[in-house]
This record gives sequence, structure tokens and C-alpha cells, in this order.
Amino acid sequence: MTILEDLQWRGLYADCTDLAALQQRLAQGPVTLYCGFDPTADSLHVGNLVPLLALRRFQLAGHHPIALAGGATGMVGDPSGKSSERNLQTPEQVAHNIAAIKEQLARFLDFHAPANPARLVDNATWTAPVTFLEFLRDVGKHFSVNVMIAKDSVRSRLEGEGGISYTEFSYMLLQAHDFLHLREAAKCELQVGATDQWGNITAGTDLIRKKHGGSLTAWGLVFPLLTKADGTKYGKSASGAVWLDPKRTSPYRFYQFFVNADDADVVKLLKVLTFLSRDEITALEAEMQANPGARAAQKALGRELLTLVHGPEALAAALKASEILFGGSLAGISEAVFHDVVGEIPTKRLDPATLDGAGGALTELLVLAGLAASKGQARKDIEGGGIYVNNVRATEAGRTLAPADLLFGRYVLLRKGKRTYAVLNLT
Repeated sequence: MTILEDLQWRGLYADCTDLAALQQRLAQGPVTLYCGFDPTADSLHVGNLVPLLALRRFQLAGHHPIALAGGATGMVGDPSGKSSERNLQTPEQVAHNIAAIKEQLARFLDFHAPANPARLVDNATWTAPVTFLEFLRDVGKHFSVNVMIAKDSVRSRLEGEGGISYTEFSYMLLQAHDFLHLREAAKCELQVGATDQWGNITAGTDLIRKKHGGSLTAWGLVFPLLTKADGTKYGKSASGAVWLDPKRTSPYRFYQFFVNADDADVVKLLKVLTFLSRDEITALEAEMQANPGARAAQKALGRELLTLVHGPEALAAALKASEILFGGSLAGISEAVFHDVVGEIPTKRLDPATLDGAGGALTELLVLAGLAASKGQARKDIEGGGIYVNNVRATEAGRTLAPADLLFGRYVLLRKGKRTYAVLNLT
């Protein structure tokens, strides 16, 4: 398949400024393309993977990708997809976020490929030196306010209660200027992004056409937003956005987010967020339909994405952590990972003195943890082989717990049967 055919099969094609002309150009040889990422936070999130991995797909097909970190546009704020005005960031915040995002962008593109190395640029380098008057004359002069107001990103805000500031209204001019600069300085012919960027991208193709007539070609290509089967945005968990920074979203929680994907979403996610082939994805789809309880497609999605984002070592740790709630060994698990895994298990806080003397009796602690209605029932459960301490079966009804049983000096993981857990936290 050609790169465009692959994008279409994966559901990654939404619109193009001139698809037929772009197909002809791609057939002639490699093109340079770019996608921008504004530093609204100090980490990219799952939604950013769609355009970022698209750059990688183009690179694997022999094209020349440019990842743009928006040091200039990040100071203004993109109104696209937002119902209200963004809070302006300080220059220090933007600089911090840019540094973090650049590091993440560098993980997904090959900057050392012999034939087509990726490039990383910051639009502040060419925007900051331009004076306001120069910008108005060289860029603003080519835009009709009537046309700008008709763009979806602006019109939706004008129809809302809060309106739109001149600052955010001007955002599309900055992005158009980026495309013009990269077209002139780097021979960049194609800009890609999600559908909410269509107005900004077409502003750039229009500006290039008006400045250079037909002498410079330029195209825009957009992908659908990453949404669930019910139409809501994908990339949110119960605790908020799913980030690529392991300090914001741990590798274990990142893995679990995708392993818990709905059957209705998982095939689309495999196509959009992995580099698995058509045959591999088709096989996983057939396996899911034949045995949905095995969740083979979801596990493959989690493995592929965690390896891509955090590496094979993080995947090995996440897989080991995932086994904890299925009776797996706790050996080698860090406290941070343990806390992640058991974070949603009922937890009982106890005084460390509880383990002194008879207070440390396992039967009493099972009652305190809510795993047994009485000490008599707890005794029966132990004698029946259904009680586990730190995933090791308890064999003596008279067993007591001591400080040596504490994980990381303060936790005890109790289990009744196969999947009923509780945590004691002695602080």
C-alpha cells in the first residue's frame, strides 16, 4: 500500500486540500511534511499520538518529517476545539514545557536515519524576530476577516457566551506563517494534523498561494480526532488525561488504560496507534470475536503502545505488576508500582502497634479488612485454603502477622479466594 492507502485503511484520513494532486506528488518521490505540537503542558498525551505516529508512518515510507514545538504559538493559545479562552502561560512555563515536549518528540522519530532524518524545530526561532508591523504587513494583509470568522474554530467561539479575544483570533495567522516559513526555508509541502486544525492548516496553504501564486505547492491533510465508539474523546481515564510522561501517568496505569479498552474501540485503536500490519490486526480481530474474554486484542494494544512510549523494560515491569491481582509474585515490585496496582483496592489504615501480641492475629485482621464477617469465618476460610497473605497461601488458622510480613515496611496484601483483595496500611 502507498502511505495514503495505509492511512485510509487505518481510518486516519479525514480530509485533504487536494487529494488527487497530493497523490500525484507523493508518487513522484519523498516530500517534507510537518506537524505542530503546542506546549500547553509539560507532557504530550494519548491524543497527540495520532499525528505524532503519522509523522513516523510518513518517515517509514521514505518521507522527511518535521516536528514543530510551538514556542511562539504556545504563548498565544489555539482556540481550536476550546469553548473558552485559555489561560496565558508565562515565558518560563512555556520554556519548561517546550523542553519536556522536545524530549518526548525525539522518542518517536528517527533523527539519525541516513536518507531521511527527522527534524525538530521551534517556531519561536523565526517568529520572535518579526516585529508587529512587519507581521501585519507581510501576513495579516493577506487575510480577510470575513474568511477568518467563517473558520469553525472561530465561529464556534463567536457563537458562545465568552466570545474570542484578539489574541486567540490571531492564532491561525501565526500557524499560517509557520507553514509559509517552512515551505520557503525547508521545502515543506505538507502539513498534517487532526480535524480541529483544518482551519489553521488551510490558512497556511492560502497564505503560501497568495504570497507565491502557483510557484510553490502546499497541501493540508487531516486525521479524525481520536474518539470512542460513543463519540466521546478518547484519552481520558477516571483520574484525567492519559499522559506520555511516566511521572504523570505511570507505565502500569498507561498499560491498564489500553488493556481495559472496550471491544467496540480496540480494533480502531490498533489501526490508529500501532504499527501492526493489516494481517496482524485482522488476526487479532478474529481472535477477539472468537474469544472476547481472553482480551487478546486489548493486551496486544497495551503491549505495543507501552513498548513504543516507554520501552521494553517498562512493559516487562507492567506485565509483572498486572499479575499481582491474579496471584502473581510480589518479588521485585517497587513500592511505586505496588501503590499503583493496589490503589483502587479497599484499604484499611492501622496503627503499627496492631501487630503486637494477639492483635496481629490473621483472623482478626481479616475481619478488620472486611474479608470475613467474624473470626470464626476467617478461621474456616484459612483452614479451607482460601486466604492469602502477600499472595502466599496461609496454611495455619492461628497465624499471626509480624513486621517481617510488611511490604515496604507498611503494607500487607490480603486475598480471599481468587480475586477479593484488601490492603492493610500500617502508618
